[in-house]
Amino acid sequence: MPRSLTRRLIRHLFLVSLASCLLAVFSRGWDEWDEKARPEPELEAQPKPAPSAEPTRKRGSTRRVATTLSFRVLFFSGLALSAGAGNGVRALLEDGSTDATATATTDTTTTATTKLAAEATAQPAAHASAALQSHVSRARAQTPELTARPAATHVSVSAAPTARAARPAASSASRTLKRTTVRAPHKRKSRVVQPKAPKQPLDSEAHLPGATVWLYQAAPDPTPPAARLRVRFARELVAYSRQAGVDWALVLAVLRADGRNGRAPATSAGLRSLSLRLSRVGGRANGWAAALSYSSNTGFADRVVALRHYYRAVGMASLVYGLVSQKHDLEDRVLHDSRLLIYPGGRMDVASHKVDVRVLATMLYLAETFHQVTVSCLISGHKLYARPGVISAHIYGRAADIAALGGVSIYGHQQPGGLTEQAVRSLLMLPAGMLPAQVISLIGLGGPSFPLANHYDHIHIGY
Repeated sequence: MPRSLTRRLIRHLFLVSLASCLLAVFSRGWDEWDEKARPEPELEAQPKPAPSAEPTRKRGSTRRVATTLSFRVLFFSGLALSAGAGNGVRALLEDGSTDATATATTDTTTTATTKLAAEATAQPAAHASAALQSHVSRARAQTPELTARPAATHVSVSAAPTARAARPAASSASRTLKRTTVRAPHKRKSRVVQPKAPKQPLDSEAHLPGATVWLYQAAPDPTPPAARLRVRFARELVAYSRQAGVDWALVLAVLRADGRNGRAPATSAGLRSLSLRLSRVGGRANGWAAALSYSSNTGFADRVVALRHYYRAVGMASLVYGLVSQKHDLEDRVLHDSRLLIYPGGRMDVASHKVDVRVLATMLYLAETFHQVTVSCLISGHKLYARPGVISAHIYGRAADIAALGGVSIYGHQQPGGLTEQAVRSLLMLPAGMLPAQVISLIGLGGPSFPLANHYDHIHIGY
């Protein structure tokens, strides 16, 4: 804008000067024509001598020289004045237009360049130049000032716009594009260490309806080394019990129910004394009565009877060496025990070693307690999912469905105090390592036992 105004003023002054020069040149002709055309009066009375031509020529030449000099002085003084005024106006326009233009175009250009910087950072370095060219052309199209003079109001992406940036620059379009090109900053990849989620324990989901067991790892041995009996203690237990005429399982059950844990819960003298005491109170015929006489507590007596059935079911070798080491022996006993009625698919599951050792021990325990057990489902015949997204414990061989006990069907016998409640109570009195994770029927007695409506005809025992 200052350049166009200066050019316009110079053009007008040049035209005025040219006109003045032309006027000075042609003024000579006009003066001579006026002198020649002017009529001279005739003198009748006394003629005067004709004036000489030298003064006339001298006066005309002097006038022309003075006129020419005056116009030249006016021309150069006007030219100098116009040039100085143009420079002053130009400086004022630059100072005023810089702020106005920068203020008017800062928002648009800053918005465009901010979007440009954000996209250039996200895009790969190979496509940064093409993206910046499109955004620069879009920003120029939005602001006419930038379109007319791309280098006048250049705003840097990395710095705030200043008055110095608004000065006209004689840079080419390629140089302007290089200035507006933003290189994506090299970000150093920092390795973020995400905390590992805590490993969830085996959850029976007993509080959820239709729950099944979540299996995260192989089940541990229900009889760890710390809970196994010493070989010497086991021999003394069998010998002293036989001398007193009582069952060794009854003597051991009384010791465990009394809180005597460890690999040797009693000394040799203690074993001899306890065996004789149980024999005197009727331990040979009725173990529950002998336990009640020993403690005068029915709950203690029930606990003793349940532990006695469990110890006899698994055998002395399992208590000394662990259940896992005796799995093949337990499978053989399950397959040849006439008290266990198992469907053909379930017998194949046991024979193929797919059933968990705790399920085998539980079936033998129920056979010792109720003398007859009907197993309706182990692995074969059961669906994969217990509920959507949850694989049933049957698929892993860690569950069994009991349809009848002692020759009495579970269906129709789930009233309070009935057969199903007795079975659930017996299962809840197993040792800690053998306690099921799920005991599902129509009766819930707390702990892992809870009711579900679709278990009206069987008891589900899951680990």
